[in-house]
Amino acid sequence: MLGHSLIPAGPGHLGSVVETFLPWTGLAVPLLLLCAAIRRSATAAVAVLVPALVWCSLFGGRCLDKRAPGGDLTVVTHNVNEHNPHAARTARTARALAASGADVVALEELGDSTPVYERTLATGHPYHSVRGTVGLWSRYPLADTRTVDIAPWPRALRATVRTPDGPIAVYVAHLSSVRFTATSGFGTDARDAGAHGLAAALSSERVARTVVVGDFNGTTDDDALSVLTASLRSAQDEAGDGFGLSWPASFPLARIDHILVRGMEPRSAWTLPATDSDHLPVAASLRLSGGPCPSSEAETAAPSRCD
Repeated sequence: MLGHSLIPAGPGHLGSVVETFLPWTGLAVPLLLLCAAIRRSATAAVAVLVPALVWCSLFGGRCLDKRAPGGDLTVVTHNVNEHNPHAARTARTARALAASGADVVALEELGDSTPVYERTLATGHPYHSVRGTVGLWSRYPLADTRTVDIAPWPRALRATVRTPDGPIAVYVAHLSSVRFTATSGFGTDARDAGAHGLAAALSSERVARTVVVGDFNGTTDDDALSVLTASLRSAQDEAGDGFGLSWPASFPLARIDHILVRGMEPRSAWTLPATDSDHLPVAASLRLSGGPCPSSEAETAAPSRCD
């Protein structure tokens, strides 16, 4: 548990495998304690305290309820599963998202069902943009929307959300899926390349208040995604209740759907009830810190850093 960051990335990207499911290493503690009881060994029972304390130091804080009131902006992100062929289920998922109360809704794995989401979300979220298989719906006007290159597919976008408290840059991304094969092991190369492409776009972002959401096909414990997590804060880690596991929806084992922020304060984070997707929707309430932002005219002349 302590040396997970030292596990080499290759061969087979073993480090990513371990770090994806790192919290589950805590299951070894009761198993070791059971072995100590069977052997009736007091020494072994005391030794079990070492991995127990290590696990608590790594993950104990996540088990606490850190949610607090006071958010100004609610964000929801959901991988809606483009392989779901049933129109009725798609409509049901769209209605659940529309009723979530979110100010901003980000969706991944859009496909032929995109018109269903456009119709259902239009009333509460009149502003939207879809690029490739990702989309963003907002209560507030959108500007400067563009595709973000995270090859090999157009699965990321960036937009400015013009909230009453000033502009926020929102990135929606769906990093490449990770597959396990006997020949190459845990295949993360495309995902990791996408993470670097997204990080490169973020490095030139001029709006200080930034939200990055989506399906990253990896957890915040995975060192391969540190190119993103080093400069962004996880809303779930800072203001969630528990681990907020999001995949697979039927029996969540990992949190691979994220809301990451900078320039604002997460106040609460949670998972929404299951839809007909294989992912759970995740949500966060954010407090927009700092003073008033420049007027839209000033932003046109020179993009602001509203701190």
